[in-house]
This record gives sequence, C-alpha cells and structure tokens, in this order.
Amino acid sequence: MTGSHRVVVDTGSDRAPWRQVRDQIVHLIATGELPVGSTLPSIRQLARDLGLAPGTVARAYRALETTGVLETARSKGTRVASSPEAAATTEPLAAAAHEFAERARDIGADLNTALAAVEDAYRASEP
Repeated sequence: MTGSHRVVVDTGSDRAPWRQVRDQIVHLIATGELPVGSTLPSIRQLARDLGLAPGTVARAYRALETTGVLETARSKGTRVASSPEAAATTEPLAAAAHEFAERARDIGADLNTALAAVEDAYRASEP
C-alpha cells in the first residue's frame, strides 16, 4: 500500500488504531484502489511503516480475514480475497457476531457478559 494506497493512523482519535487500519483497508478495497488479488504488506512491514506494534496490525488483518475480505497464505502473503460487500453478504451473521465481539472486548466485557447481552437483546427483539 504505497502512494494513493496509504493508511494513516491518527493517534489522537478515539477509534482504536487497529480499527483505523481495518477501516481504511476496507475503504481502499471498496473504492477499488486495492482490487481483489492485491497483495498487502506483511504485518511487520505495515506496523513499521505506521509506527505501530505488529500485534495492532495483526488484529486488523485478523478481523478482515474472519469476514473473508483478506486471506493469508505463507507462500503468497496477505491478499484481498473479496470486496467487503461480497464478504458481508455471504456471511452476514458471522460478520455481525465478529463486530459485536470486537466491540465487547474494546469496552472490557468478558465472554459471559457479552453472551448475556446478546441473549437479552435477542429476547427483547422477539415479536
């Protein structure tokens, strides 16, 4: 991601750095600046370029792999697997669950608290 394919992290933002990276990669893919099949920098390289810990970039990549947007193979590196829209339509429940799990962790909820919140919300939405 060089030139117009630039990811920038705003350290003054309320949004976690890994989310900023994830959101910007999604934007680059959605706008066609990173087409399907494009290779992304390694976790270490992007972390170095952005001045972030490798774990921060790894978390962004993992989130995008979980939703099917990225795929990683040792021999080929990390590549764009599908558009965010295509990934969201193939597994909408998994994508929603992943987003919820990320938010629950961000606010410090443990698994039991998060599951209880889902159960309460699901029951409250029943007709």
